[in-house]
Amino acid sequence: MTAVAGIGGISDLMGGQAGGQAGGQAGAAAPAAAVYELLKTINDPADLRRLDRKALGQLAEELRSFVVQSVSQTGGHLSSNLGTVELTIALHYVFNTPDDRIVWDVGHQTYPHKILTGRREGMSGLRMLGGISGFPRRSESVYDTFGTAHSSTSISAALGMAQGSKLKGEKRHCIAVIGDGAMSAGMAFEALNNAGVMETDLLVILNDNDMSISPAVGALNRYLARLLSGHFYAVAKKASEKVLGGMPPLWHLAKKVEEHAKGMVTPSTLFEEFGFNYLGPIDGHDLDALIPTLKNIRALKGPQFLHVITKKGQGYKLAEADPVLYHGPGRFDPAEGIKTADGGKPAYTQVFGDWLCDMARIDSRLVAITPAMREGSGLVRFAQAFPERYYDVGIAEQHAVTFAAGLACEGLKPVVAIYSTFLQRGYDQLIHDVCIQNLPIVFALDRSGVVGADGATHNGAFDIAYLRCLPNMVVMTPSDENECRQMLYTAFGLDQPAAVRYPRGAGPGVAPVKEMRALPVGRGEVRRQGKRVAILAFGSMLACALEAAEAIDATVVNMRFAKPVDDALAADIARTHELVVTVEEHAALGGAGSAVAEALASLGIAAPILHLGLPDRFIDHGDAQQLLARIGLDRDGILKSIRARLDV
Repeated sequence: MTAVAGIGGISDLMGGQAGGQAGGQAGAAAPAAAVYELLKTINDPADLRRLDRKALGQLAEELRSFVVQSVSQTGGHLSSNLGTVELTIALHYVFNTPDDRIVWDVGHQTYPHKILTGRREGMSGLRMLGGISGFPRRSESVYDTFGTAHSSTSISAALGMAQGSKLKGEKRHCIAVIGDGAMSAGMAFEALNNAGVMETDLLVILNDNDMSISPAVGALNRYLARLLSGHFYAVAKKASEKVLGGMPPLWHLAKKVEEHAKGMVTPSTLFEEFGFNYLGPIDGHDLDALIPTLKNIRALKGPQFLHVITKKGQGYKLAEADPVLYHGPGRFDPAEGIKTADGGKPAYTQVFGDWLCDMARIDSRLVAITPAMREGSGLVRFAQAFPERYYDVGIAEQHAVTFAAGLACEGLKPVVAIYSTFLQRGYDQLIHDVCIQNLPIVFALDRSGVVGADGATHNGAFDIAYLRCLPNMVVMTPSDENECRQMLYTAFGLDQPAAVRYPRGAGPGVAPVKEMRALPVGRGEVRRQGKRVAILAFGSMLACALEAAEAIDATVVNMRFAKPVDDALAADIARTHELVVTVEEHAALGGAGSAVAEALASLGIAAPILHLGLPDRFIDHGDAQQLLARIGLDRDGILKSIRARLDV
């Protein structure tokens, strides 16, 4: 990693003096740091805490530049990380980490945290095979107190840590940093509700990065935050409770006056109703506001709630202008920005988005639902063309599934666009609200299989297993782009719940046919006729199965459906081949191969079967093709496994 920032014109794109003594404003014109003079001296937060307070503004500038340069070379999350630079510095400066616990929600805003906790050099291998994770990971650093990547878990985890420390008689601060998007999930409010009655020392920081910083979030509000977090205010408030507590009418009046006064310059007292002492909002890029406020909060007892306003992409003008585009970019030139790729094979996500728009024009009953993944799930064009039929319910997967069930009860045809790993969060609703009632809902499962750089938390490794055991559910596994389009159409035409699982990125390059036709449910197709060995491929594994078959003259079957599995075809194959090989980009335990074995067993057919799939361990981050090769799910890996089994 180069130690020089400001190359290639990046200095013109970087906002200056963020977090300086004057507070710093987004977009201020000043060059990025010439060299990382301060940053290179920070190997852990203890080094940070030895810095003079006046030096932190320069450190913030260097850290922000380093994040841009790092992500431009590796790819990764950018906008969210640029928004947490000053907050990260302030937290590690004020609190005695790692003894004090910081739990980051979602975790895609923790690059500054990683850099300041001894992983600066490791950023050159971010999200690569053998490199550091893009999310907090307990096995990676003692400063990563809780592994995260899915949202809305931080408050529950931090509360558990705080209560655990209390039970052990240990004094430490526990802090949950939760993004505003994560606050839309019910789990966050369940934790708030529990924390408010436990009288446990806990600090929840709402990193609000969608609300613009209005004039109210300035000197007056900074003064108020300091006042409300100060020792005098806390003591005075407790004293008033004791004195006025015996005179209910007076205490009620005093409380209302306080709420009214605070309401003039702060949001509602919703969080105080949960039992928290609410503070803020304050400018999350102003170290002169953050540090004194955090120091005051550190001395307070009980649950505290600090509301900070930050800006996604802060300090890098291109990311500020389009934080969605720069949310998770690949490699790019910091001076030129992201270039939109032209041509190439369409990704499965695009195939889904095109089908959705085409289907919506044919059938007015179609409605689309996403839990805060409009761009990732390919719904941008649909949202623009059919806004009245598009629902982004926020990060609330449980609600998304049951909301779809309610729509289906009224005769509509919901399509839930959701990542495989996120549907896991709505599993009870899938069983109780959808499958038991046999409601016709299409689940478009993006990111099924190995996803690459995001790693174990985002791999869609379990959906076949957790879906095929549900009565009334149909599970489809398209092998190419056209088959994906036709399966989506097939699923939409069923009068029962159905899921179509497809991988991240592009397929083998089979152009989708505009005309849509329903496929026979539960029927596979023989794609190559061979001898001795038969490879039963599910979904994305068909292409490499065909390649492997050429080397050993094997039969290849595109099974298409994981439920109902084509038992008649499987039985015929088992009777005419020495070895049946099932291959899937999914956990081998309980997956589609298991469905084949169960089908043959039910027919009384005893056949040698080799199951190839994801092993019984979590697959780490890295290039997806490299990962698949490592676990034997490429042409050579399939051949090696077959030859070892046949001893040839």
